[in-house]
Amino acid sequence: MGEGGAGAGGGPVVRGFPHLETVRSAITALYRRLSPEGVARYATGIAPEDVAFGDADDLYPGAQRVAGALVRHLRLPRARVVVGFRRMEHAAAVELTAGPEYFVELNDRFRTHRRDVGAALAHEVTHVLLHRLGLEFPGERDNEILTDTVTAYLGAGWLLLDAFRQDAVSSQKLGYLTPEEFGYVLAKRALVFGEDPSVWFTSPQAYTAYTVGRAEALRDLRRPPLRGAGRADRWRYARERREARGRLGGPGEAGAEYVFTGGPDGLRVAFSCPVCHQRVRVPVRGWVRARCGLCRTVLECDT
Repeated sequence: MGEGGAGAGGGPVVRGFPHLETVRSAITALYRRLSPEGVARYATGIAPEDVAFGDADDLYPGAQRVAGALVRHLRLPRARVVVGFRRMEHAAAVELTAGPEYFVELNDRFRTHRRDVGAALAHEVTHVLLHRLGLEFPGERDNEILTDTVTAYLGAGWLLLDAFRQDAVSSQKLGYLTPEEFGYVLAKRALVFGEDPSVWFTSPQAYTAYTVGRAEALRDLRRPPLRGAGRADRWRYARERREARGRLGGPGEAGAEYVFTGGPDGLRVAFSCPVCHQRVRVPVRGWVRARCGLCRTVLECDT
């Protein structure tokens, strides 16, 4: 049983970027499994009108229509999702079988909170996609983070962020990522495909979280040895490069960002691709143009 969505109601909402390393690993795993060409098939996000579900719509036909739209968007042509409702702790759950029919149960609250049915179904239909692809992470927590990340990166996760709402007395958030982490993944997608998801948000809290996540995504483009790194980061990088040459290579203080290896005449630096987070390794010899071996992004570096 694959379960989606953290909480169907209020309660404290975790903020910030506590799962960022797992999120980045999920993006890498997605590119490895689908290839850059496979990821590019999802360049257009699902449109709001395709998942709109109003109070005037019949409950079960409306839920089936939204599920069908998500199945088509995630390119699962031979999958059929049957939607039901029941009382439960989680927002939703899906029964993962060999298919082609999958059963998704939504929390009873979505009978009356229909604007968020699309968000809950997006996570569960992505579970089906990952099951079909044979892509999973060990442990329930990391696997749910993988599911949220893939949902967002493939163009349906803006629904999950838009379901984040707060007021003076209550809050609602769906999914396992924090709002800012959803914003981060959506911004990473936007930088690749040029699609701005913020125009679809109806929640002001979602827009704020997206701007914070986008700032973090832009920082990925400004880390040494990338050419766009800021002055302070460049100075730090140069100091650690000198130290690495003095000790015949080895990790600098910021080993999580980049690692120097080799000797004085053959020093190399390894760092994460800002798009897919695959490790890239290049010689330390000034201006270098490198191509990521996974997502094939061309990177301008000052090594």
